[in-house]
Amino acid sequence: MKSVRPKKKLGQHFLTDLNIAQKIANLLEFENYRNVIEIGPGTGVLTQFLIPKTKDLHLIEIDKESIEFLAKNYPSKDFTLIEGDFLNYDLTQIFGEAPFAIIGNFPYNISSQIVFKVINHKSQIPFFAGMFQKEVAERICEPPGSKKYGILSVLAQLYYKTEYLFTVSPRVFNPPPKVDSAVIRLTRKENITLDCDEKLLFKIVKLSFQQRRKTLRNSLKTMNLSDNLREDSIFDLRPEKLSGDDFIQLTKRIDHGNISD
Repeated sequence: MKSVRPKKKLGQHFLTDLNIAQKIANLLEFENYRNVIEIGPGTGVLTQFLIPKTKDLHLIEIDKESIEFLAKNYPSKDFTLIEGDFLNYDLTQIFGEAPFAIIGNFPYNISSQIVFKVINHKSQIPFFAGMFQKEVAERICEPPGSKKYGILSVLAQLYYKTEYLFTVSPRVFNPPPKVDSAVIRLTRKENITLDCDEKLLFKIVKLSFQQRRKTLRNSLKTMNLSDNLREDSIFDLRPEKLSGDDFIQLTKRIDHGNISD
């Protein structure tokens, strides 16, 4: 551990509690998730527990120091080590079109972007779990109706069952972060059919929450909604009141000719 210096610019907080690492690894069900990507393995605290639970394990790490440590301290047959930025990496180069799971102690400075990339690759990713900053974890799993509910909540919950599993103290990290952390699990829903224009749905959700204190009537003003549509009572609501299904229905109405010329 001492040979790798945690780097603030990479958002690195190395997990030091082996029991928690084991609990995260145990979330994988061997028969279902044999192809696995671990994001940001660092010094391999979680990796060592993933190795016996996976058939084809790939590690994506951007830190050269961590890459050298992992290559030196673990047999090369245990996993495939990729030096790169997960956010910019072409995931089809790893497992082709085959399904795979993602797990990790995620860098907090890019954790939300990781979730968005998972959603964009949802057809291949049936399972996603790991460590987040507690605030982000709560946001992902939060039901409609609260200030924590937002874009991540809606989009993640449209495709996945989201579960907040347990809170983790800053004391089990090196260096300790200034906030609590949490482990969550996302399991893809079966037979997902949104029955709407997905790109339009994403646009509506994002526009709605960009001005979350305003009603939908105001936050969606730039979409040139027809007067007839704007009279609907749903536009009196703020976005945190709408479930994913509500956003789907709203998208279908807007898409079906309810936008003024």
